[in-house]
Amino acid sequence: MPTPTSRKELTHDRILDVASRAIRRAGYDGVGLATIMKEAGLTHGGFYAHFASRDALLAEATQRAGRDTGAVLVELLRQAQTRGISPFSALVNAYLADAQLENAECGCVVAALASEIPRQTEEVASAARARVLGMVELVRRTLPASADTSQAQVVTATLVGTLQLARTLQGKAGKAWLANVRASLIQQYDA
Repeated sequence: MPTPTSRKELTHDRILDVASRAIRRAGYDGVGLATIMKEAGLTHGGFYAHFASRDALLAEATQRAGRDTGAVLVELLRQAQTRGISPFSALVNAYLADAQLENAECGCVVAALASEIPRQTEEVASAARARVLGMVELVRRTLPASADTSQAQVVTATLVGTLQLARTLQGKAGKAWLANVRASLIQQYDA
């Protein structure tokens, strides 16, 4: 994604950054435009200079959140490979890290919002579905060559579901859940 250069592009980018964190933190219906604009340091009236509608913002914020998380995961995978850690183990350990329990705001948009997607407009749901497919593709690329590529869907569902349930359990119970699934996935797919 190109670096914003104009003042309008910088402002648009700032709104997206705030919105992408806000939707992961509070859900699609948990934040209003006024809150997002205020957190971005702007007035509510300036919103329509950047987005045609609230749904347009939510769709673009979903895309942004997915790209940001994907970029972080890809960099972690690159770093792990330089240390001799398999891409699959690195992905599982990063995605199901204990820190993810209380970091929904900066974590995976799919895990944060999956249950809300079916109730969104087609514009927002379409952006979210693209993020799901992007996550499946990332997992597919990290699976060992001997794995059936259809297993990427199973692993993705396991990662997302595990993170959601661990966040529900919280604390020691959530961390134990993450640890058990990390060990199981690595044993099954990266032995």
